[in-house]
Amino acid sequence: MSRRAIVALGANLGDPPRSFETALALLAEEAGPILARSRWITTPALVHPLDPVREHPPYLNGVVILSTPLGAEALLAVLHGIERALGRDRNRELLPWQPRVLDLDLIALDDEVRLPPARPVLPHPRMHERDFVLAPLCELWPDWRHPLLGRTAGELLAALSNTPYACAGPG
Repeated sequence: MSRRAIVALGANLGDPPRSFETALALLAEEAGPILARSRWITTPALVHPLDPVREHPPYLNGVVILSTPLGAEALLAVLHGIERALGRDRNRELLPWQPRVLDLDLIALDDEVRLPPARPVLPHPRMHERDFVLAPLCELWPDWRHPLLGRTAGELLAALSNTPYACAGPG
């Protein structure tokens, strides 16, 4: 049985466009075909209050939708394996939002809901707060509905304050 997965990509070190293309090729090979991909957008890096470095390079972000036979745990393992293959070492990351060569987040898997302590939590627990996820998702699937909040990607993006993005839908 094939399922639709939403995966967010982010990077602000190395060559993010090249990392994304390599990651997508590996993702298609290991998890299933890419059905759609957003444009890549550049967004400012978030700075954690405890981070002594006050500025980091901007991120390149995007979203892909893929068809996969994998369950949530197996798909997350594939994502983490691709990150490792491209140079990310999660064991050395001390602070959230620290610069990285690649970040692959499983945002949703069909309408599956997995609450803590499940790993991964689905849908991603902060996706509805992140314009750098919602804007690319909105480009591909504006009517995707958050299974817990009951709101579409477009509605979630519109509810964010201080975002420069609007949901224009596919096109």
